[in-house]
Amino acid sequence: MEFRVRIVTKNRNPVEPDKTAVAGRTEEPKKEIAISQLIGVAEAQSIAAGTHSDPFSVLGGHKTNAGYVVCAFDPGAEKMAALTGKNKVTEMMPVPDAPGVFVGKLARKAVYRLRGVAGDSQWTQDDPYRFSPVLGALDLHLISEGTHRQLWRALGAHVINHEKTSGTHFAVWAPNARRVSVVGDFNHWEGRRHPMRCLGRSGVWELFLPGVGEGAVYKYQIIDEHGILLPLKADPIGFGAEHPPQTGSVVRDLTQYSWADEEWMGRRGNLQNISSAITIYEVHLGSWRRIPEQGDRRISYLEAARQLVDYALDMGFTHIELMPISEFPFDGSWGYQPVGMYAPTIRFGPPNEFRALIDAAHAGGLGVLIDWVPGHFPTDAHGLASFNGSALYEHADPREGFHQDWDTLIYNYGRSEVANYLIANALYWLHEHHVDGLRVDAVASMLYRDYSRKDGEWVPNKHGGRENLEAIDFLKRLNEVVYGECPGIMTAAEESTSFPGVSRPTDHGGLGFGFKWNMGWMNDTLEYIQHNPIHRKYHHHKMTFGIQYAFSENFILPISHDEVVHGKGSMLSKMPGNEWERFANLRTYYGFMWTHPGKKLLFMGCEFAQSSEWNHDVSLDWHLLDYEPHRGMQSLVRDLNGLYRDTPALHVKDSNPAGFHWLDLYSEAESVFAFARFGNPGDPPVVTVCNFAPVERENWRVGFPEPGQWQQILNTDATVYGGSGRGHVDRISTENRHWQECPQSAALTLPPLSTLVFRFVQHQ
Repeated sequence: MEFRVRIVTKNRNPVEPDKTAVAGRTEEPKKEIAISQLIGVAEAQSIAAGTHSDPFSVLGGHKTNAGYVVCAFDPGAEKMAALTGKNKVTEMMPVPDAPGVFVGKLARKAVYRLRGVAGDSQWTQDDPYRFSPVLGALDLHLISEGTHRQLWRALGAHVINHEKTSGTHFAVWAPNARRVSVVGDFNHWEGRRHPMRCLGRSGVWELFLPGVGEGAVYKYQIIDEHGILLPLKADPIGFGAEHPPQTGSVVRDLTQYSWADEEWMGRRGNLQNISSAITIYEVHLGSWRRIPEQGDRRISYLEAARQLVDYALDMGFTHIELMPISEFPFDGSWGYQPVGMYAPTIRFGPPNEFRALIDAAHAGGLGVLIDWVPGHFPTDAHGLASFNGSALYEHADPREGFHQDWDTLIYNYGRSEVANYLIANALYWLHEHHVDGLRVDAVASMLYRDYSRKDGEWVPNKHGGRENLEAIDFLKRLNEVVYGECPGIMTAAEESTSFPGVSRPTDHGGLGFGFKWNMGWMNDTLEYIQHNPIHRKYHHHKMTFGIQYAFSENFILPISHDEVVHGKGSMLSKMPGNEWERFANLRTYYGFMWTHPGKKLLFMGCEFAQSSEWNHDVSLDWHLLDYEPHRGMQSLVRDLNGLYRDTPALHVKDSNPAGFHWLDLYSEAESVFAFARFGNPGDPPVVTVCNFAPVERENWRVGFPEPGQWQQILNTDATVYGGSGRGHVDRISTENRHWQECPQSAALTLPPLSTLVFRFVQHQ
């Protein structure tokens, strides 16, 4: 059966007048055109079924042999018209056997809008399929090549003005898909309504949706290469997300923020290098502080901009390190299983409020680091797993692409587009949110193919070895790019093995990180401090061994969240003895840590000796500050931060063996340690003496590297910190008595469980 459209045209031949006249008017001749001349029925049916792989070849306006034809699809419309010019209306005809598909012919190519009618309802909208592509050849080339460093500016959802029309441009990489559609409230989550345009062989699909703007919730509906409809997917480069447990992406306009931190950004490089005083306060925003009067809710980014920033500054920390901010589905993962790598979690507010937190920190002179997780991602159906129906971001072989410990997937670092996705993500946080550095999580799991695997459960590299060569190349490239593009930033690796050169430059054979967490020091010293003092003499080496490798990397000494969770107890509960001894032990340990070579990191709550193990579902126990011992511990950490910052000998050579010398290394039986720290020429040296026994040591002789007067600048047994007040002196004078390889020495009184720190003042 053939269906025809009656098209009305004017007779433009002046020689042959119209042959029909009605009531004094000339009637225009009528010409019938078959619908089959305007659109193929099979194509129309494919559009209606949502299976057409190239919707732009059918929908929108097209110049054909029959003229300029407009085709539209709206399954909710009973009638459809194209509106052009000044209220000019061209009625469109429904295509039989293709419900929702309408076709019509315009007199000429023109900008048009669509008017739909259903019952008493009528609506007018721009046709997404009349717009030209947004992405250009350079973007597509760089994406295909895996070198697009500003990937987030090409892909994702961007509120723009395109061809004089406001809306949102959506773009996503799904190279193996047969069809990709944008779905959301704006189209009733109907995947047939807005299928996207595939841009050649790039694997990129894009669509500009007029009228869609900030706050719109969306996902991608994908049909894989086998014709299977996949679970709806969140945007891999979405800038916003719904509140969990909802999993949609949210359109966020990142252009609407004015930064006020230019001064900080210009000077931060001088505050984040190996000679700087760096003390980091690690924070889980969801449990740092809650509002009990309001249902125990979490604080927001804006509240943290005041409360957290003010607190960290008052405590003397130089940096805040936020546990992963990237959007994640499960609270219990603390953010370490992210799905929205480009979205600051909505748990605390939208992206611009996160930026306000960064701005506030910078205004106070406080750096902000974030934990960044390129090592694995969760298997959640709305995430990256089998994104377009096959292994895209992950390895297909579970021996390479699955973490058994965490039930997560591993990125395919050897695929250029995947490596680019991650490196661009790092740049995104540094450029768009002005974070000052990245602490890269679980680096050890990336470096080794046999990480936490038995024989036969992993695939050797091309040389037959266990090293993950692709991950190693990725990490090197990451550090080269971020340090090259973002002046003054820092990167730190959580790497728990002895992999060589983690913080060595890549042109010297290293991975290129700025710093490495010293996990060995942390494990050894925590093991030592948990022993009963009477047994510590058998574990003396746990406190001294770290110096043997302390300068092989640029180390950060971490007491992180991992040490106060999962049955490990709080830092205070690790300490042996009665209540007074527990506090004294912890004060002594902190004194040792802050004067030992290496930058410092302390997890929230440890600064006031939280009694209970950390629980991510509740606030820290701030009420403990009503009690003197906890208040004293907080005061000690505040003073340690100030001492470390203001004493060059304690930080300028943290990564240089010339900055350290053992004075008392072999007093195992007494559990005493003494060492000297040195800065640059002219910086007064410092001597630290630690007594990890619960007994006082009188007349304990210590060698001093300079003759003359030394001022006591810290005594962890001071009453202001909750101590007994013993061992306090203002100044001491050395004697001309050779001791511990020093020509001069002094006899000290060492309080039980205490750390004493002395700074050289003047020669006698």
